[in-house]
Amino acid sequence: MSSIAQLLDGKTLAQTVQAELTEQVQSLQAQIGRPPGLAVLMVGDNPASAAYVRNKERACTNVGIASFGKHFPSATTQKELEQVIDSLNQDDRVDGILVQLPLPNHLDAVALLNRIHPDKDADGLHPVNMGRLMRGETGLRSCTPAGVMRLLQEYKVEPKGKQAVVIGRSILVGKPMALMLLEADATVTIAHSRTPDLGAIARSADILVAAVGRPYLITGEMVKPGAVVVDVGMNRIIDYEGKSRLVGDVDFDSVQQVASLITPVPGGVGPMTVAMLLHNTVQSCRLSFEV
Repeated sequence: MSSIAQLLDGKTLAQTVQAELTEQVQSLQAQIGRPPGLAVLMVGDNPASAAYVRNKERACTNVGIASFGKHFPSATTQKELEQVIDSLNQDDRVDGILVQLPLPNHLDAVALLNRIHPDKDADGLHPVNMGRLMRGETGLRSCTPAGVMRLLQEYKVEPKGKQAVVIGRSILVGKPMALMLLEADATVTIAHSRTPDLGAIARSADILVAAVGRPYLITGEMVKPGAVVVDVGMNRIIDYEGKSRLVGDVDFDSVQQVASLITPVPGGVGPMTVAMLLHNTVQSCRLSFEV
């Protein structure tokens, strides 16, 4: 007799993390005379990006982090943005810098991300921080996979000795996710769009992480009974009533009948990504003052 999977509730855990960070921010401010600061740079008027940025800035306000957000017109040049990043790297009030992706096509996103000082890299995407993750050294970690690890920890999912399958190989999620699971002593397989018989690979997983950006790719028959399923997908679709809504890479209804734990979309991984962004900003501040 199968039972319905328990939800991995990222929304509630993110609130807990934010409450912990609020206390840390107050203590830091008392020690160093200022709050930690985060600068989110957004270029253009992508409505999804604008919503994400508002969400991040609201979260900063909630925990007491100073927000140094800057919004630039679409025509802003690479050189102008590089100069802004250089000045933020030098600004003692700013502990974290984040460039909101995607950027307009004329801009080189990689060059801009690499321009951020590794110790102010709130997104954890700088090659130096990726290298630190690879080597198992202390550093700022990529927010989404770090949020997934915190979610697993909260629900007492121990990766050690488990088979983990990560579907997706992006630098944002797939690769760092695999490295973090490996660091936690899981045996890790990375699968992707070119993997033959994806279902067989997925069914081998005790912990299955879907991060490919394809709606409903993972169905119930691709999941081992009792597996933990983490859905990183955020796909906006138009449903049969003509309404726009967010869905994941996992067919929630069929997978919920098979898995033991599953993240909802929205309300699973998304809120944890923002919580870990705030965590990185506070950690960066603490490291720079060695407190």
